[in-house]
Amino acid sequence: MFGPNGQGQNTNPGFYNGNGYVVKEKAMRSLLARSYGEMCIALLLTSAMAFFSAYTGLLDDFLGATGSIGWIIVCIAQVAFAVVLSARLWKMKPSTARILFYAYALLMGFTLASIFFIFNIGTIFVAFLFSAAFFFCLSMLAMSTKKNLLKLGPILWVGLVVFVIGEVILWFIHASGATMFISAIGLLLFAGLTLYDVQWIKKVLEPRCHTEVEYKQASIFAALNLYLDFVNIFLTLLQLFGGRGGGRR
Repeated sequence: MFGPNGQGQNTNPGFYNGNGYVVKEKAMRSLLARSYGEMCIALLLTSAMAFFSAYTGLLDDFLGATGSIGWIIVCIAQVAFAVVLSARLWKMKPSTARILFYAYALLMGFTLASIFFIFNIGTIFVAFLFSAAFFFCLSMLAMSTKKNLLKLGPILWVGLVVFVIGEVILWFIHASGATMFISAIGLLLFAGLTLYDVQWIKKVLEPRCHTEVEYKQASIFAALNLYLDFVNIFLTLLQLFGGRGGGRR
């Protein structure tokens, strides 16, 4: 999954000193800065696309022309896009990976346009602000804590599988009380995944990078993980706020 180690001393003046050793602290901070920067750009693209698709009628026109089949195809394409991007990213040029990541963010925005037909704009805005503040606090905690959060990985991944199964079941039974409960569990789960991912970037991903190309690839890979964490936190908060009366009537 990661770029090959030991590819020689590729000169990256920001990360290497005269003897060819990585200045780890500077490298780690630079990787995190790049990753969060890419994530923010992707979120802007998603937000713009969602707003555009909802308020220009693009989503309505698409659903009117294709029906539920079109929606299912888009959702499957979105999942496939993320899986392929994650699996093939390390064999791509950084510029290609970045373009595909941004394309994925636009596709995500198109599908998220549906929230404008379910929740009012005020609820969406508040959920986004809370998500940003919560995500920032989680990131700071993960960067500063001395505890090894990577041990939570197996528990979090099992929890994610159970959460997805629960979401699929709720899709068919439409139980509002259960939806609130699953959303609360989801919020805790994605908070844990955010903590895990940030520490994973610091302790696992960054040490495996040895060249400038690998650092660029890693920043896209990390940004994709952080982006998905943020989007899922936002969606669970939106469900919680909407379930408390913020949704459209």
